[in-house]
Amino acid sequence: MQGWGTLLLPGLCLLGSFSCLLAAAGGYRRQVTLQFNPGTNVSSVNLLHVRAVGRNDTLHYVWSTIGAPTVLLLYTRSPSSALHVNWTKLLSASPAGAIWIEPPGSVVYSTAVVFTKVFEYNGANVSASSKGWEKQFYPAYDLAGFSWQNLNRTLNQTALTVTFQGVDTSDPGGAFRNGTISFQVTAYEQGSRDGHLPRLLHTANSSKVEFIMDKVAPRGNSSRFLLEVVTVEEKGRSKRLRSTWSIDDEFTPTIFEMAQLVSEPCNDSIGLSFFQWKTTAYGSKNASRENAIRCHYDPLQTSNRTLPGPSIVHAYFGEDLGRNLTVTAINISFGGEDGEVYAEKGYLSWSALLGFGVPPEDTFSPLVIAIMAVALGTPVVLLVAGGVVVLFTQRKRYSEYEPIN
Repeated sequence: MQGWGTLLLPGLCLLGSFSCLLAAAGGYRRQVTLQFNPGTNVSSVNLLHVRAVGRNDTLHYVWSTIGAPTVLLLYTRSPSSALHVNWTKLLSASPAGAIWIEPPGSVVYSTAVVFTKVFEYNGANVSASSKGWEKQFYPAYDLAGFSWQNLNRTLNQTALTVTFQGVDTSDPGGAFRNGTISFQVTAYEQGSRDGHLPRLLHTANSSKVEFIMDKVAPRGNSSRFLLEVVTVEEKGRSKRLRSTWSIDDEFTPTIFEMAQLVSEPCNDSIGLSFFQWKTTAYGSKNASRENAIRCHYDPLQTSNRTLPGPSIVHAYFGEDLGRNLTVTAINISFGGEDGEVYAEKGYLSWSALLGFGVPPEDTFSPLVIAIMAVALGTPVVLLVAGGVVVLFTQRKRYSEYEPIN
């Protein structure tokens, strides 16, 4: 028993250390509140303010479908900072200055993510070159032109969730006769892991957005879909696209790719943000490995990018985005050889995290660490046990030996 304990001790210590790390990650809490259209009774537009207060700071997430679906992420070094909206200016043709934070100067970092368009293309030849694909694209769905349901109907203060659900109002082909495109937002008070696939690991400094296509009729027999995501950074900062591969053991479970856009701090600037996702989507509300859809993404586009307006990006950062901001874009496509899942199910969901600070990193789960400890220790135990048996046998034979004479 002593040999077993000695060999298993390192694994158990590693397991304990990992559990402590998880507890520490989930221990930091923020007080989170959700507010719909703060400061007005107007219900024809959607603006959601997620305020996450920490010990000495506050994260402000401002989600809106004024223009394309957009989220502002504002980090302040004040636990009492507050969002203000000039609604008259915000709903005008020139919304610059309509959104601000008080006290003045408390914002030390700001960024934005905009979901601009959904493309549909013929994916029959998934290995075709990009030039070949360009000829096979259908007219894009411009999300800035969608009609969005009043999100107050879906706001859940207990679960900290809300859903922006929209349809294309200029839908000549009838693809949205029964279909919708949605963005479901989830805020977090502390670090943990989602209960359903893709089981994203989040922190108290992050929020989740889930892109959902439900019953949108494909315009071709081999249709694939692509989501255009635009990111906005203050001038002088830049985004970097990173990718890591790991084993998601009991959580996915498969070998998966984690992609993320991470802001690069410049000079003496404070703060960084991340936009992170696993390269998998799902073709059913009950997500499982059987209905998984592979995601692909194009290289980050950093030049000649424009941002449609007006939107809350213009309301906060100002009108001259080209002079004041760095705008980049990335296209995320769903499906390849497995793209027929959507044609069969009529459903697609893809999740991503937006947050402040260092992005969370997946590691081996406690279960797998324990299994590895036992698996690596077993050969050594067998070797030691075999040596003990041989030694005992030899000693026994020597003690029973009697000379012939």
